[in-house]
Amino acid sequence: MNKGAFVCSCAGTCDIDLEEAREQIEDVEVAASSRLLCQDKLDAFETVIDEYELDEMTVTCPEAKAQEKITAAAENQGLYPESVQFVDQREGAGWVHDEQTATAKTARLVNAAQAGSQTESLPRSSIHRAEYDVVVVGDPDAAAAIADSADVTLLANGKELAGTDADLENVDVERGRVVDVDGTYSEFEITVRARVTDDCISCMKCVHEGPDGMVTRYPVDIDPDAPVGEWVNVCPTDAIEMGGVERTFECDQVIYPGGDDGTIGGQRGFHTTVDAATIDEVERLLGGFEVRDFLDLEMDVCASGTAGEMGCNECVEACPHGAVERAAIDEVEFHLDSCQNCGACTSACPTGATSLDEPSNERIAREVEALLSSDDDGGFVSGLLGGSSASIETPIVAFVCSEQAGDALREYGRMAAAGRADIEYPPILPVSVNCADTVGEAHVLHALAAGADGVAIVGCGGSCLHSGPDPKAELVERVNQATTDLGLGERVSFFAPDPTDPDAFVEEVSEFAEVELEASPVPAGEHEATGQIDAERPNPDFDNHGWALESVRAILEHAEPQQAVIRGLKDFGIVEVGDGCTLTPTCTNYCPTDALRRTDDGLEFNHERCVNCELCEEVCVEGVIEVEEGLDLSLLPENRDDEVDPAWTEVHEGTMQACAGCGREFTSEATVAAIEDRIGERVAELSPTADRSIIEYCPECRANLLHER
Repeated sequence: MNKGAFVCSCAGTCDIDLEEAREQIEDVEVAASSRLLCQDKLDAFETVIDEYELDEMTVTCPEAKAQEKITAAAENQGLYPESVQFVDQREGAGWVHDEQTATAKTARLVNAAQAGSQTESLPRSSIHRAEYDVVVVGDPDAAAAIADSADVTLLANGKELAGTDADLENVDVERGRVVDVDGTYSEFEITVRARVTDDCISCMKCVHEGPDGMVTRYPVDIDPDAPVGEWVNVCPTDAIEMGGVERTFECDQVIYPGGDDGTIGGQRGFHTTVDAATIDEVERLLGGFEVRDFLDLEMDVCASGTAGEMGCNECVEACPHGAVERAAIDEVEFHLDSCQNCGACTSACPTGATSLDEPSNERIAREVEALLSSDDDGGFVSGLLGGSSASIETPIVAFVCSEQAGDALREYGRMAAAGRADIEYPPILPVSVNCADTVGEAHVLHALAAGADGVAIVGCGGSCLHSGPDPKAELVERVNQATTDLGLGERVSFFAPDPTDPDAFVEEVSEFAEVELEASPVPAGEHEATGQIDAERPNPDFDNHGWALESVRAILEHAEPQQAVIRGLKDFGIVEVGDGCTLTPTCTNYCPTDALRRTDDGLEFNHERCVNCELCEEVCVEGVIEVEEGLDLSLLPENRDDEVDPAWTEVHEGTMQACAGCGREFTSEATVAAIEDRIGERVAELSPTADRSIIEYCPECRANLLHER
């Protein structure tokens, strides 16, 4: 596969040294350049593709119309459109950095794009089907707006609709006040309570006789606070039920102005505001929709629980859109029609049961490593041009939300180029992610293991479409605790760029890069992640637990930890077993990652495998197991002297009981002793011919003794 790169300075508006940029581009057959590729150099672009028989091209050009021309030129030479990828060298580099910095950053962005594309998977999409049933709560105008497209039910929710100007001819109007909304897109259930049943004939008697202002005319409904009185008996059909009656309406979508869907970032098909965009979205979702799939599920490694016991609940708690729920106490269920690809569940999942297909953790890892590589061995043309002085003194990996945060950074570049603001900030090295929620402790630790001086998580802050204000505050605090314990100090921060206030962002990022960070002891460009720690683990590569541990080990090759137990890492647990353990197999049977095992000598624990799901603590019969969060370096095999099986640590010493009859080990001595203490005297006479207490015999031998066989 022959790869090439083309660097453009956009008519010289980008402050980039094209020659030095070419020199810094790695692993290509050719690196070429132009001041204005999309206008006067397309013939040369086609010639380069033909001459070097290129299969892929990476081009620095963020402008959509120009990209169309460049892609068409590539197609003229037989390349597929998907084989041409583009990098933003303007808004994110040449318009906001000085020449030397912009040059180095542009080359690294090209390298990262090429590295990431090698792991890119083929796009997948799925169709989520639904019907056309929409329930609108209390808003007749919204109901009328979609009545021509959908089958609309308007729940009055206590409102008087008799005087509305909205055209409700094609709308089913129902009485009652909403008491509960449940379900997901295409399967919503809305429960309403009313004091009037469907036997009502709208004769207006209760309206006339009832308390003023407490009985509506259309639809006829009675205020829950209306007092009971003689007026209740005027109904000719006995339709008044002052105790209230409930009904449930099923629908595909809900419009509930001011309603609460129980999520942080909103649920697909549940609309809590009404404007033109809402109406458009409702109509788009009618009948179903097709969407690209980003989420991969491997539930055979899920640690959610087993046999009626609840374990890990990270994905359920993390999802801001109600797309993950507990289908049973020991099972989680994903509603992919409600998934909005933010990655919150994937960054929270320790085992790799949930992962993003695009960008995958492996792709993110390769982009980070390419951004931090300082190798200046270029391609065929690049190598002819001599050395380069381009460099980035303080490499900071920035995980940038592709939604509003990414838009804000692009706007800063446009403002700077247009002369509307004097904007220049440190050259943070961007990795685009679906949302700031995509980023977890493993991503941050890997960036530091690859040699970043710092990690910036750049999200939408209070305007986040998914997780609300300051979504990564807890992560930043935890990981800074971990990096401090690892001997690196605090190296992580969250930024929420406001497109209308670039000065605040520039000040905050500059403070972080120039004041708060010192050079990392971890060299840049040396670490290449495998995403693995143990070949026997069934987890997929780059699961958060394994990837994080691999990164910690890479960091510790160059840093001196401040303590043995690294705090702040939620995906690692330390199991302690107190007195009273009887070696029952409950904990070993329930552990979803096989981090516990029973031996002839007791109970052993594998810290490498423990994901801190706490299931063993929950099911322990004796209640003597405790799980503490953290990574205990002393329990890792490389730090233990046991040459036989250093990954395993004995957490309880005990001996198995051999049957007094057949000699087969069938339980622990502690279990026998405990049972003997409780009921030994009561069963002593059950088998007077036995040489030992019948409790010391296995079930088979015990049965023979009791039946004198």
